[in-house]
Amino acid sequence: MRKASIDRKTTETRISATVDLDGTGAFNVSSGVGFLDHMLEQLSRHSLIDLVLKAEGDLHIDFHHTVEDSGIAIGQAVAKALGDRKGICRYASLHLPMDGTLTRAAIDVSGRPFLVWKVHFTAPKIGDFDTELVREWFQAFTMNAGVTLHVETLYADNNHHIAESCFKALARALREAIEIDPRQKDRIPSTKGTLAG
Repeated sequence: MRKASIDRKTTETRISATVDLDGTGAFNVSSGVGFLDHMLEQLSRHSLIDLVLKAEGDLHIDFHHTVEDSGIAIGQAVAKALGDRKGICRYASLHLPMDGTLTRAAIDVSGRPFLVWKVHFTAPKIGDFDTELVREWFQAFTMNAGVTLHVETLYADNNHHIAESCFKALARALREAIEIDPRQKDRIPSTKGTLAG
């Protein structure tokens, strides 16, 4: 059963996150940040990872701590649910089209956190959401999930589509990379014999 829960409490946020890596893409997300909720719902639905997230943060200051700490908590929950990563496919990549936007994501569920981010927004905000926080979420998730992730938007028609295509591209790549490979379901997919980093 590849499920895990994380409770994270700081002076800035209180977050609980639960994931089921072998779910159906069911979600129950409430962060107090509407755009973040929308992106996390996309992540859940398209990765088929069931996700429950409840966050309370210092939104009277700004969205930064809630967005970043949500990425931390979800990343930690994914890493915990993966365990020793035995049997996973490990690698995946794809191009995700969304109307006039095309985003590429490539992932290695390696235990070694690293983010390459080649995504440029043309406006500082999507509604009341700071576009720079998209990268902050991805950085937090990557470092805590223990994955190497490359994300690049090749071209785009609007900023909402840029952000959404990044989350959907991650979702689809993650879905494929964490699937159990029936040809090596009892083996760690590494010649080192470990994906502990």
